Amino acid sequence: MNTVFIISAPSGSGKSTLVSRLLNEVPGVTFSVSYTTRKPRGLEEDGSAYHFIGREEFEQRIAADEFLEYAEVFGNYYGTHCGVLERARSEGKDLVLDIDVQGAAQLRKRIPDAVTIFILAPSRESLEQRLRARGQDKEEVIRRRLADAAKEISNYDLYDYVLVNDHLDEAAETLKSIVRAQRAKRERVEDRIRPILASFAGTPAAGV
Repeated sequence: MNTVFIISAPSGSGKSTLVSRLLNEVPGVTFSVSYTTRKPRGLEEDGSAYHFIGREEFEQRIAADEFLEYAEVFGNYYGTHCGVLERARSEGKDLVLDIDVQGAAQLRKRIPDAVTIFILAPSRESLEQRLRARGQDKEEVIRRRLADAAKEISNYDLYDYVLVNDHLDEAAETLKSIVRAQRAKRERVEDRIRPILASFAGTPAAGV
């Protein structure tokens, strides 16, 4: 039995850094590498940040029902392949999905017991500063990302947890604590507790 963690955030909120910390510092967690039709940025490599494919191939995969979820964002498709969930289950690992708000809504229906986490920058000003500091986007793209962020954050109350990424170390510890707490909750109903209960079988009740 494993847990699926769906993590969403407006672009520039620090989601990728927090997820990287989680994967490096908590064992037994694997990351779902999404498919996308957008071009690689900077030093991004195929199969690491994303699986980069053409639009025609992506639409063929949609027709073949290969995606758990998919969405079109900023003119590009993004999607989660069905195989990642089965692979995580076979490996006995928890699965982290980096999914936008549209995709998260689809996944809640397909994986109702998934744990959802929304990450926020501490303010609009902070988000804009982070977007500009990346140096990846043109002015018009930054404005569009900020406008979309305003829409995305209105969905925060649909998530199980909301994490404000004000101080990176503190936010990373909070994210790791969420994963560990969910594991502890899950293990209450798994095999570890049954031998303990069995060891008390036949013990007389108090006062008997």
